[in-house]
Amino acid sequence: MDQVAVMGSSGSIGRQCLDVIRDSNGRFRVSALVARRNAREVARQAAEFGVARVGLVDPEAAAEARELLGSGVDVVAGDPAFEMLEGADIVVNGVIGFAGLRVTMGAIAQGSRIGLANKESLVAAGDLVEEALLRHQQAELIPVDSEHSAIFQCLGSTRRPGAAVSGLVLTASGGPFRARSQAELDAVTVDEALTHPNWSMGAKITVDSSTLFNKGLEVIEAHYLFGVGYDSIEVVVHPEQVVHSMVSFTDGTSIAQLSEPTMRLPIAVALYHPERSGVAYGPMNWSKPISMSFEPVDHRRFPAVRLAFEAGRMAGGAPCWFNAANEVAVASFLEGGIGWRQIYDVVAASMAAYPGADLASVDQVVELDREARVVARKVVGSLG
Repeated sequence: MDQVAVMGSSGSIGRQCLDVIRDSNGRFRVSALVARRNAREVARQAAEFGVARVGLVDPEAAAEARELLGSGVDVVAGDPAFEMLEGADIVVNGVIGFAGLRVTMGAIAQGSRIGLANKESLVAAGDLVEEALLRHQQAELIPVDSEHSAIFQCLGSTRRPGAAVSGLVLTASGGPFRARSQAELDAVTVDEALTHPNWSMGAKITVDSSTLFNKGLEVIEAHYLFGVGYDSIEVVVHPEQVVHSMVSFTDGTSIAQLSEPTMRLPIAVALYHPERSGVAYGPMNWSKPISMSFEPVDHRRFPAVRLAFEAGRMAGGAPCWFNAANEVAVASFLEGGIGWRQIYDVVAASMAAYPGADLASVDQVVELDREARVVARKVVGSLG
């Protein structure tokens, strides 16, 4: 029985991970549940799965969880909650934002398998994560993003493409505003940006999907996950989101992974690896008509992907700076401080102020992230 620590258990990834565990007929046991502030949901999960260790980052939420769960459950408050990994064979990192880096590095250090749904771990510190994996070779990193899981599966469940691989193709839904004109994009509201056509996700990721910054972050993540150059990564818009990504080979073959949109499938791939789950998640019904379309990204209306390629090619600390600026911009948009289109303006202006940096430690990543946020907040202030 594999012990699974679910980090970000009250979020979309965490809840769907628990769905997969619930379906596993006892194959997995939950060793710890960690969330930011949803005490009632975490308490409910702990009661259902018999979990004795719970973490809430918000101290008031932790106090509430203690009252709900009683003395039989150890409740950890604050940032130490992110360190509740001891004894976990598998760590599912569904933490949103830069805070997930601590989870990834801790899981690698103890030799666990990481089901990685936290983009920022690789975007902000990809070189450091790869170095840590080389030092702790017992650890495994398996992507949980649907696109990267698709590539992982197309490569034969490996993160190291052979010489026969010529490129990776990431698919994007295009978001809810794919057909809108530039003028219409100026009027996008928060409620509209929080409505995704295919997926149910948290607020930050949903907004990133509407701007295509999510896809930009995935480009950088794919570079680190699979060790391919940026010239070998392509993004195409595929509104139906049936093809979750593709791998191209030197002989002209392209292999794709297809399923109905559900995060339970890539989660199951990470949990069961190298086996397959006996439960079907998102199976295709090939007996009914289906159409699939593909089109290039419109970089004029959606410049996020281009900005991400630029940041990735700059290397060093540029992806970290890019990610931090985007987090600040999205938070400001959700609070009503800037418009939807201005998310791009904040990131572009922040990247123009990037001072250049090589990152040799997590502390340096943390400091560069802090500096980037200061710059991005100043940019936001200038737009208000």
